[in-house]
Amino acid sequence: MFGLRFQIKHSNFHVLIGQWLGHIPNGKLTHNAINTSPKIKHENVLGWLFHYFIGILYAGFYVALITIYQADEPSVLSAWLFGLATIISPWIIMQPSLGMGICASKAPKPNMVRLQNFVIHSIFGLALYFFWF
Repeated sequence: MFGLRFQIKHSNFHVLIGQWLGHIPNGKLTHNAINTSPKIKHENVLGWLFHYFIGILYAGFYVALITIYQADEPSVLSAWLFGLATIISPWIIMQPSLGMGICASKAPKPNMVRLQNFVIHSIFGLALYFFWF
């Protein structure tokens, strides 16, 4: 469509999150490159559960903000901007902890990672509006 093809490559991001979480009890909070760290049992499931848990917390926070400040009348813009604001967590917490640097600066294709983050978090914000209100 419009001569533009955009494809988000499937990644094992949830496996990486699961590995990261699995190493925390041993005191390992940051990694030079998480994919070189030892595997953790059920890391993929752990990563998916954690990701959805965080998404549910963010959704609850957004609903609370809307209830308090917009009298239960959200807008598409506020939902989208909230979704984009949630990019801050992976950019300054998750990606550096996985060895990717701030804003994926050390990733092989940092701009592609940032674009994927932008698209996925935009979808999250829009989904908050269209599915919850």
